[in-house]
Amino acid sequence: MGRHNFFYFAREGAYNMFSHGFMSFAAIGITVACLLIMGTFTLVAVNANAMLAELESQNQVLAFVELGMTEVEARAVEKDILAVDNVAGATFISDKEAAAAFRGRYEDDELFQGLPDENFPHRFAIDLKDIGRMSQTKADLEALPEIGPGNVNAYEDEAAGFITIRNVAGIVCVVLIAVLFLVSVFIIANTIKLTTFDRRDEIAIMKMVGATNGFIRWPFVYEGFLLGLFSAVIGFFLQWGLYEAVARSVATNDTINLISVVPFETMWEYVAVIFAGAGMLIGVGGSLSAIRKFLQV
Repeated sequence: MGRHNFFYFAREGAYNMFSHGFMSFAAIGITVACLLIMGTFTLVAVNANAMLAELESQNQVLAFVELGMTEVEARAVEKDILAVDNVAGATFISDKEAAAAFRGRYEDDELFQGLPDENFPHRFAIDLKDIGRMSQTKADLEALPEIGPGNVNAYEDEAAGFITIRNVAGIVCVVLIAVLFLVSVFIIANTIKLTTFDRRDEIAIMKMVGATNGFIRWPFVYEGFLLGLFSAVIGFFLQWGLYEAVARSVATNDTINLISVVPFETMWEYVAVIFAGAGMLIGVGGSLSAIRKFLQV
């Protein structure tokens, strides 16, 4: 496309958008609303995944070595544990450390205060790479002769719960985004259909005098592009403000202080690119969908 044609098509697209001010305003407003809803659900999913990842990292497996092993012998088991597939790391806890932690937890109960350290076996707090493979990892750890069957505590039900929540949140987010994307394309398409309907006679005459489909189509494509771009810019800054307001509210609310919010500054570039891409794709897709019928003259 030549330089002259580029500016011509862009100018015609901008003229079409501003000449139908109310419909363009309605299309931008509704598209912004759809982008905000899509963005909000996406950011909720991002924060949910971040919290689930943090919870997963805290969901450790405890492996107890056989009673009677010295601390030196117990520490030597670490290399065998690290060799087990799916083990990310292992922290050694001596019998004295385990006993002190237990007594601290039950400091008001004299019954537990006199237990000797020897009653608490040396143990390892083990981090996993993938909690979805916790059952297999537990079996592999119990297969080690220094640990043995029944000496691994793994919270398999909790791990399965984390995975289910993560999967459901991902599916819901994808479905909602897909539905809202289609709604936005439909809105843009119908807005531009009104523009093309007003100019249907002009389009028919241009076709009869030899104008190509591309020459007729490009101004409407630019109109949809501009509608989507304006919607993306407005939606991005509104999303930023809304996200920061919610983040401040969560940070200052003592009743929900267990919830951590991912800072917007760490992901604003990705959000901007997604908003711009979604907005322009919605606008151009709606334009192409709208103009197709009127080119069949």
